[in-house]
Amino acid sequence: MSGPDQSLELAGKLLIAMPGMMNPRFDGSVIYICSHSSEGAMGLVINRPIETASFKELCSQLSIEATNARSIPVLFGGPVDQSRGFVVHSQDYQAEVSTQIIGQTLSMTATRDIIEAVATGPAPEQASLFMGYSGWGAGQIEDEIANNGWLVSDANEDMVLSVDHGGKWQSALGLMGIDALMLSSYGGTA
Repeated sequence: MSGPDQSLELAGKLLIAMPGMMNPRFDGSVIYICSHSSEGAMGLVINRPIETASFKELCSQLSIEATNARSIPVLFGGPVDQSRGFVVHSQDYQAEVSTQIIGQTLSMTATRDIIEAVATGPAPEQASLFMGYSGWGAGQIEDEIANNGWLVSDANEDMVLSVDHGGKWQSALGLMGIDALMLSSYGGTA
C-alpha cells in the first residue's frame, strides 16, 4: 500500500470539507489554497464571516481614517495566528513588495498598505479581509485528503470574494457536479 500522493498540486484549488469532518473548526468549510509545496500548505476559509468584526472598526483600531463609505467582509481565515490579517483582492492593486499573486485574478497582501488602500481609494475593486489562516505541515493536507476529510476542486475565483458566504459550500460542491445530499459522512478506500 502506498502513501498519499505527495505530488498533488493544491495551490489555487478549493478544499471542501466532507460531512462528518472530525475537526469542528472546519466543519462545512471551503478553503482556498493560497500556497502549497513539499513543506506544507496555507489557505483561507472563504465561507465564515466574523459577525462581530467590521472593516471600519479595524481601520479605527489601526488609526486609519476611512475616507470612503466602502466596507469589505471580514472572515475567519483559519485557526492559525488569528490576530494577523490577510487581504485577498483583485489584481488592480499591487504593493511593490508585499503583494503575492495567488491565482489568475486574485492577489493577497498582508501589510498595512492594503488596509489603507481599501479605506481611502477605489482600488482594489474587490477585496475580503481574512483573520488568521489555515496551515498544514509537510504531507499533512495530503494525508487528510487521502483519509476522505476533504474534496479538492478547481477554484472559481469569483466565489472566493463572493459575499454569498452561506451558499459557498454547496456552490463549491456544484463545481464538481456533486449534490450535497448525496454525500456520506463515511468514506472508504479502494
